[in-house]
Amino acid sequence: MKEYLVTASQMKQYDKNTIAFHRMPSLLLMERAALVTVEALPKTFLEKPKRVVVIAGCGNNGGDGLAVGRLLFLAGHAVEFVLLGNPDHCTEETKQQLEILASYGVRTFGRISELTYDKNIDMVIDALFGVGLSRPVEGMYAEAVSWMNETDAPICSIDIPSGISADTGEILGCAVKASLTVTYGFYKLGQMLYPGAAHCGRLICGQMGIDEKSFLGTEPSWYTYLGIEKGLLKRRAPDGNKGTFGKVLVIAGSKQTCGAAMLAAKSAFCAGAGMVKVVTAVENRDALLQYVPEAMLLTYGAKREAADDSLWGQKGFWQAFEEAVTWADCILIGPGIGQGDFARSLLVYCIEESRLPLVIDADGLNLLAKEKDLQSELAEQGAQNRCVILTPHLGEFGRLYGCETAVCKEHLTQYPRQLAQRLGCTVICKDARTVAASKDGESCYLNTTGNAGMATAGSGDVLAGMTAGLCAQGMDGWEASVTGVYLHGLAGDMAAEKWTQEAMTATNMIAQIPSAIRACQREEECMYGKSYVGELSESVCGGRS
Repeated sequence: MKEYLVTASQMKQYDKNTIAFHRMPSLLLMERAALVTVEALPKTFLEKPKRVVVIAGCGNNGGDGLAVGRLLFLAGHAVEFVLLGNPDHCTEETKQQLEILASYGVRTFGRISELTYDKNIDMVIDALFGVGLSRPVEGMYAEAVSWMNETDAPICSIDIPSGISADTGEILGCAVKASLTVTYGFYKLGQMLYPGAAHCGRLICGQMGIDEKSFLGTEPSWYTYLGIEKGLLKRRAPDGNKGTFGKVLVIAGSKQTCGAAMLAAKSAFCAGAGMVKVVTAVENRDALLQYVPEAMLLTYGAKREAADDSLWGQKGFWQAFEEAVTWADCILIGPGIGQGDFARSLLVYCIEESRLPLVIDADGLNLLAKEKDLQSELAEQGAQNRCVILTPHLGEFGRLYGCETAVCKEHLTQYPRQLAQRLGCTVICKDARTVAASKDGESCYLNTTGNAGMATAGSGDVLAGMTAGLCAQGMDGWEASVTGVYLHGLAGDMAAEKWTQEAMTATNMIAQIPSAIRACQREEECMYGKSYVGELSESVCGGRS
């Protein structure tokens, strides 16, 4: 289901709004957070007394951890508390938690070395730092992180593993490798982005009193879908026909790059498009007709007996191409077209002579990166509400944006929305966590379906074809982008289950598109059942890519 993703500053503001506007006492929120955390612990862990060590800092995250430890202590567990830092510098809420512990006669240690450590620890509660951490972990805090990671016990992190940036997922010096992370109110961006996502273990979001009523008009721009999302796809009209279900013009595949055209065309059909016409090099004709016999062809290049009689650059081809553009409901251009003069002329025509919804991928993006005038034209058309979707991987994105790939990866939550605003286009930036940014920069989607097996040749062609197929059926650019990215990842997850991440191919992903669509259409449980949905919703940060 749809889940908001918040930054550290947003979460702090929503916390303040709940306290000031809704009159919810801060200490009560802390107590509810502690109850949510204890409830999230495995029932097998709580069945009999266990030895627990709480490592707390002086902030409110530390206060949450102290409250969790107290609840476990009162339930009969052997709990030892370590508070790192000067108690005089604790927040008021954490000071009160220390006073409550003292009233129960519980001792709080000032350093880990004071523990009666014999390695027989059943769980560590990591409450060292919360979402507000913004500088590298150093000194005794780094030593505490190292100690926690070196224990054999499972680690439950409070809100976010200590050392992870809540905004970017960056490791700030060093970070706890949690087995379980219990976060509050809303998921944080850094819990979904790598490498932070890999440190969260099983991730559970508990409600402790801060919800959408705490936004007070400042709704987060980031969101994701967890589990099987039922509302993304509409039922097909029973009285429709192949024309009403959308016509996609796929401009893909030059000589010796037939695969890109094949994958994109097949994916457009599998996403629901009623008709697909492929503009490609004549050498690709036979292979395309065998792989996608449903597609129509318009070929260019050397004339031969079995080929279309139009020639590259001649009047006959351009007349047929203009007619194809007029026929289509959506255009996809770029996969495998090369970066020569002819490919450029096709791109120029699609941008300057048409106002159809346009998906630009692969070589189309590389050509666009060289053409500032075309970029300016797209920006003007975006202001006039033309639907244009760009689908770059990080390398292509860097060329468009004007930065190194590594720099783009570091700014995955900022640069795509900036490029979207600059060019007036919806931008899908493909990475281990693919992001989509609307052309006004107001809406941002972070995809959590998919896996490392999708890092394979042709995966991007599949996404481009699916997105174009959805656009042709009447979805606006933003809806088609989010739906396409989500279904693409879900199909990839299903392909990995059947063929493994190591062995799966782009063709395997296409084979699973129908299953992904079926899962999102059914009102009853899909074939993968509750366990699959639970895995996506609770373990989405535990190694999915």
